[in-house]
Amino acid sequence: MLRVRVVAAVALGCLGLVSGCSGSADKPARDAKAGASTSPASTPSGAGSRTPAPPPDHQPVSYKPSSPDRTVRTARGYLVNTCVPKDLRNRATTLTTSDGVHLSALVLGDGPDGVLLDHEQGYSICSFLDIGRQLAKRGYHVVIPEYRNHGASEHLAQNKHIVRDAQAGLAELRRVGAKRVFLGGASCGGTTAAVAGVDTPLPVVGLLMMSSPARCLGADAVPAVRRLKVPTLLVVSPGDMDGAVEKQVREVYAASAAPRKELVIDKSGFHGTDMIKKAGASGAALQKRVIAFVADSYDAAR
Repeated sequence: MLRVRVVAAVALGCLGLVSGCSGSADKPARDAKAGASTSPASTPSGAGSRTPAPPPDHQPVSYKPSSPDRTVRTARGYLVNTCVPKDLRNRATTLTTSDGVHLSALVLGDGPDGVLLDHEQGYSICSFLDIGRQLAKRGYHVVIPEYRNHGASEHLAQNKHIVRDAQAGLAELRRVGAKRVFLGGASCGGTTAAVAGVDTPLPVVGLLMMSSPARCLGADAVPAVRRLKVPTLLVVSPGDMDGAVEKQVREVYAASAAPRKELVIDKSGFHGTDMIKKAGASGAALQKRVIAFVADSYDAAR
């Protein structure tokens, strides 16, 4: 349990529950030197994979990744976290936020039914990868951005404006053909997904927030969930940060104006997607519940 608390502390360091985050709105300096440590060597991108080729994409960009030792450049020229399997690296792209920050991202599946999956602070693009792959196989168009100062996304001196990362993911879904979207996220990723979803031109069909606080790095989910009157699933473990996370999740639940809203109390003691990935049989059951909730939300919207 000590290890769980340490991981949760990293993920929640910007919530006011523990200290450690500061920031300014300064844009990052660009490093475009070819062959520098900011440009990892190319790696196989999954030739022979059954995954179809992506639509016309953004031009590759040179920038300083947050974790160079965990970053590779795909055959198509995009930076991606080494946690992404080789057969999915041809689905990597680079998004650029409204404040000019470059984000590594995965675009899985296709079609008009979009799903945004935003990871926790202190985690990676692979937090939601299993769920993303399952949803893509079921016909959904999934975008998973890796947030600034994480993995293969751009490194900044400060860590603010992460709502803009969620907004970039939504903009990408719209660009590649999604006509509506289910918002999903864990920890601060859920908070920012809700906030970004309020202003997206895409009709929102549902919301998933796992261990997501009411407020994170200036993002406030409370007014957002009052406006997002869509099916909403909130999941939290009472052992997460000695109950501090549950208190904030309950605040979000109470504020939600969704006609259908569910609060799942998970007994694993884990945080965010770890409630799925590290909790054995209960985690597998929770993953099935999440996927079913996405499908039910889309069915209700049709």
